[in-house]
Amino acid sequence: MRPLATIAPRGEDEPDSGTLRRDDLEAFSKISAEVGAGPVLVTGAGPGRLALATGLAAASAAAGARTALLECDLAEPSLAGALGLEPAPGLQEYIRLEAEAPELLQPLVLGGPATGKAIEPLVCIVAGEPGGESPAPTDSEHFRHAVGRLRSAYQLLVLLGPPLGDESGSLVRVAAAADSTVACVDASLADGRSGRKLAKGLRKLPTRNAGVVAYG
Repeated sequence: MRPLATIAPRGEDEPDSGTLRRDDLEAFSKISAEVGAGPVLVTGAGPGRLALATGLAAASAAAGARTALLECDLAEPSLAGALGLEPAPGLQEYIRLEAEAPELLQPLVLGGPATGKAIEPLVCIVAGEPGGESPAPTDSEHFRHAVGRLRSAYQLLVLLGPPLGDESGSLVRVAAAADSTVACVDASLADGRSGRKLAKGLRKLPTRNAGVVAYG
């Protein structure tokens, strides 16, 4: 499977996610065109997974579309720390009926030279905090309800999912709520024999389309 695009890590002196470079917008717009409309699950290995999810969502918002980014990796949440958001309430609190939908929405105002068409902030929903020893289940009706409400309210919904190799079953359950899956992996794993093995694994997920993005 040929990679849809290659995204480059940011330098140490560059702003973190929330700021878009013009070459970012071009790469992420290309990926969006390939995967099409509907909820997009982002998975992968390494730091590229977070970079791809936030980049896709930010590029969509920067282009003027109403966009939401939902963190579905409940075991190892990272979105709040990466974007400077409040760690709760989030998806887990919603699943446990401890928070209403409007309480979860955290707006992120984008910056950078590629955000001129942005009409509204990017809306982010973090994973939240576990209420016990284990994360809230993503196979619950409340999880599916949350995705359904976001899907109808936003033009693009990006699901930041568990990583590749997840053995809990959470990745498969989140994929069932998405229309497309994009996996972001190190450039050395995106092509050749490794790329074919990766593509075979992605085709087993219950989504209509699947693609690979190289990171590096």
